[in-house]
Amino acid sequence: MEDAVTKPPLGVRVRRAVVRALFVVGGVVTLICVLLPLASWRDDVAIEKRMGEAVAQVDSVAFNRTVVRYATPDGRVIIPPQGVLYPEGLNVGDNVRVQYDRGNPELVRVAGRTAVLSLLPVGTFLVSVWVVIAAVVTVLRRFGTQV
Repeated sequence: MEDAVTKPPLGVRVRRAVVRALFVVGGVVTLICVLLPLASWRDDVAIEKRMGEAVAQVDSVAFNRTVVRYATPDGRVIIPPQGVLYPEGLNVGDNVRVQYDRGNPELVRVAGRTAVLSLLPVGTFLVSVWVVIAAVVTVLRRFGTQV
């Protein structure tokens, strides 16, 4: 007697596994893209609770961080190892107003810039990821029906 439930062909199972994997990757990317602006907002709140202001000099600009140097009112020179938040448009040698957390002076942002600036790039990236996933899933499903 033959099983009432037969396994789908290997190609169908592979396509289903790929589709599931793509949705898992999309879910993880979505989670990260939601957490990033939330973390930026948390940093902004910390800065605003104990805000200090200074003029900083931009020492270096790289893809992953922009390093600034500034002095606190007590004379300490601070060079945050993680760089400055919201550095778009800064160039080496620029002087820029910054706001920092007086309790943690290494947490510093360009004055007047907030987590709102992270929404457009993160949102654009997230939409792009889901467009690619949707396209691949659509192709896989169409390919699966033609076999």
